[in-house]
Amino acid sequence: MKTKQFIVGLTLSAMLGGGVAVGSYKLLEDENPTTDSGKVEEFPTVRYTSNMFSSNVEAPAGLNFVKAAQVSTPAVVHVMTEYTANVASRSSSPMDPFLREFFGDGFGQRVPRGPQVGSGSGVIIASDGYIITNNHVIADASKIEVVMDDKRKFEATLVGTDPTTDIALLKVNAEKLPTIRYGNSDELQVGEWVLAVGNPMNLTSTVTAGIVSAKGRNINILRTSQNKDLSIESFIQTDAAVNPGNSGGALVNLNGDLVGINTAIASQTGSFAGYSFAVPSSLVSKVVDDLIKYGEVQRALLGATIQEIDATFAKENNIKTLNGVYIAGVEEKSGAQEAGLKAGDVITAVNGVKVGKSSQLLEQIARYRPGDKVKVEYLRENKERNTTVTLKNVNYSTELVKRSNAKSVTFDGATFAAVSNQEMNKLGIDGGAKISNVGSSKFRDTGMKDGFIITRIDKYAVNQPSDVEKYLKNIDSGVVYIEGVYPDGLKAYYPIGKG
Repeated sequence: MKTKQFIVGLTLSAMLGGGVAVGSYKLLEDENPTTDSGKVEEFPTVRYTSNMFSSNVEAPAGLNFVKAAQVSTPAVVHVMTEYTANVASRSSSPMDPFLREFFGDGFGQRVPRGPQVGSGSGVIIASDGYIITNNHVIADASKIEVVMDDKRKFEATLVGTDPTTDIALLKVNAEKLPTIRYGNSDELQVGEWVLAVGNPMNLTSTVTAGIVSAKGRNINILRTSQNKDLSIESFIQTDAAVNPGNSGGALVNLNGDLVGINTAIASQTGSFAGYSFAVPSSLVSKVVDDLIKYGEVQRALLGATIQEIDATFAKENNIKTLNGVYIAGVEEKSGAQEAGLKAGDVITAVNGVKVGKSSQLLEQIARYRPGDKVKVEYLRENKERNTTVTLKNVNYSTELVKRSNAKSVTFDGATFAAVSNQEMNKLGIDGGAKISNVGSSKFRDTGMKDGFIITRIDKYAVNQPSDVEKYLKNIDSGVVYIEGVYPDGLKAYYPIGKG
């Protein structure tokens, strides 16, 4: 009996196991649908995001860069430049440390024949088309175009440049453009978050983040003979990643306000290596205002030779502070001399702003124009004093210089027109008079061609069209030489007889 019960139980167990197996097979079969041919699909559809969900978590205050990026990105443009072959080869010498240190596409490389191109960034600061960029981005360019964040493209004209701060101002013919408002770079603190917005390596509308690493940094990158040692270097140093193409782009705070124009990097390779430098907005705004109003920057000078103070120098000269700038000499007829400043004085503040190093003092003075008065606090024999200095220009005058917009003039049958800022920047000249109608004038026998830009007549510099008539009329007899340059960069000299 027990044997019979055992056999029955075993049979039932086998039947139950078989049923489970069949049922499991059917379930697996349902999960693997067949194709029209009855075969199982080889690559079933998979939804990898089926378990993803939106997060409501917000970044802590001060760590969310979304607002600053949304505000600033539409107002940062891609600046595209074109150069003639001979200009490109001049500007891209592999031995030129100035260009090698700046963000520039292709600097230091062998230049092929034909037109060359470059690129950088720019910042729209006025809805009617004014755009800030770096001078080195557009230097020597024969053509400048800007591409907006929304992909619109405009040809730009050069309003003016300031090589001493590496700032240039462009203008496009457009209205209602997105803009960035100026922020106060004086309020930036070391350790504060900032964003760099630009077009590195032709990657448009790129945003990177970093902190302010230092302020008032001087890296001696702008000092050249062309700038006559008048360069202003008081950079904001950050660790936001920037690369070739970022030049002229925006450095913004977490509100999206412009606090600097990205200008240079500290690098042995030309690519980002940890630190970048930006011209502070407090200086940028003054330079731009000058370029719009006067066509060139109004440089105010203290009129003193200055140097840094370190512990050794302070001990040798019995100076009780390290937070100031030492006056090594005072120039004749300068504002410093007239205000009573002397060699050996230590300047500690300008208009209430502390200056602990030369770069800070130069930046403060550069914010003013000739004729402005500033209060200077200083130490003489370690005793506190103050005086009021009337700032002057390089000619020891308080006059403001405005670029002439004189219309063309006619003299001896030829027409002479003013030279545009863009052409002057491209050719590296400060002025001139462009001649036309040579064939029907008294200049035809000289060999001169239409388009020639006269820059000098005998020993006199020609800055504007009216200078040609003024200088030639004063020459009674003999032969004088006219010096100038053609739009392609070819220099020439032509004799002209008077008698």
